[in-house]
Amino acid sequence: MKSIERPAVPETVAAPLRADGAVLLLSCYELGHQPLALASPLAFLERAGFAPAALDLSVEPFDPGRVTRARLVAISVPMHTALRLGTRVAEEVRRVNPGCHVCFYGLYASLNADYLLANGGDSVLGGEFEAALVALVEALETGRSGPIEGVHLRDHPARPVLKRMAFLPPSRDTLPALKSYAHLEENGSRRLVGYVEASRGCLHHCLHCPIPPVYGGRFFVVPQEVVLADIDRLVRAGATHITFGDPDFLNGPGHSMAVTRAVHAAWPSLTFDFTAKVEHILRRPELLPELRQLGCLFMISAVESLSDTVLANLEKGHTRADILPALRIVRQAGIAFRPTWVAFTPWTTLEDYLDMLDFIEREGLIDHVDPVQLTLRLLVPPGSALLSREAIRPSLGPLDRASFSYRWSHPDPRMDDLQRRASRVVEGSVSEDAGATFYKVKTLARSAAGRPLDVEPALAPDRRRPPRLTEAWFC
Repeated sequence: MKSIERPAVPETVAAPLRADGAVLLLSCYELGHQPLALASPLAFLERAGFAPAALDLSVEPFDPGRVTRARLVAISVPMHTALRLGTRVAEEVRRVNPGCHVCFYGLYASLNADYLLANGGDSVLGGEFEAALVALVEALETGRSGPIEGVHLRDHPARPVLKRMAFLPPSRDTLPALKSYAHLEENGSRRLVGYVEASRGCLHHCLHCPIPPVYGGRFFVVPQEVVLADIDRLVRAGATHITFGDPDFLNGPGHSMAVTRAVHAAWPSLTFDFTAKVEHILRRPELLPELRQLGCLFMISAVESLSDTVLANLEKGHTRADILPALRIVRQAGIAFRPTWVAFTPWTTLEDYLDMLDFIEREGLIDHVDPVQLTLRLLVPPGSALLSREAIRPSLGPLDRASFSYRWSHPDPRMDDLQRRASRVVEGSVSEDAGATFYKVKTLARSAAGRPLDVEPALAPDRRRPPRLTEAWFC
């Protein structure tokens, strides 16, 4: 992203900030969901009397006309992929409308604030950002300069807002229809999916996660009535399944259970999925059968690795010995278990990788793991808590500004080579049976270890597969 000198826009020709579309919110990628990171700030801006526009570039084309009309363009960057796409979009925004104010907001905006402000951004927001965004727009409207709470400016640094705010039901009417996004795939049919959050932030401090550097172990519950109002709108828009996108749905189990009970009472046929840590499954096993009765089809859990060395270096909060009991608890409840993996880290040995593949195969999880999970490489962004630990330093290289992450190399060159080769296989097998892709990756891994290649087992094309979303999970 190149630094661009911006000419001032004369007040006589600048559109009032309360004019339609004078504030434009952009999203580039949110894991295939209708972007809550647009819907929530839209509601706050509308309540304040503004008429913002929104554009989701994951399903809509870049619209120069809308960008030209905007005085402020706010780009949502809640994850690494969104950040990389968002900085490219910012360059195009500057080309089309060099005088507008460009704001980045979200987790990865906070982690990369200094770089974004030095390379074309005017402001950065993080944490519980909605009120800060409204304050920024109001300040621009009145021409007021100086510090604004929660708004990181070049001359006025500010920390992310970490205090409870009065949540509003998100505004979704101007967003693309749910049919434009990921669907639930179950028993050969596809259903529309809505995405909500019952809480934000996280209690935990997993070192590889972008949330702890911003939230510092805090989380905030969204009031039940706000969650239900949002689900009501999604159901009326056609959703028959809900993804609870909380970083960990069981951070506040009392709140989560109250929400799901109320949802089931209002919409008995509505199904849902959620994400929770292994340690929460083990701590509250009695919740899983009830969650299934309330409509849970599957749950995601960040298993990440079977290596106790890797788990300790990531400070995951569970061990290898915890994983199988957690899997059994979820399965016995009748819920499909979808583990995620950080398949390649500086501490993952080739034996560890083969062990992961054997575990997935042995436990019947091939169809529960999106193939991209077999290729994921540890991401170390600026601000990562990993940077404070000695264990990462022998492998750590320089910060790659273009990719917003630190380079690292594995002490065993076979692992870096395997990661590159496995990525090429997965990228070239998007429409292929996930099982076939799995065995291609396993063949590569066994070859790297100098072992006789397995005979690829026959996979029944009509086998019953677990419920899943049509968009693979990755950062």
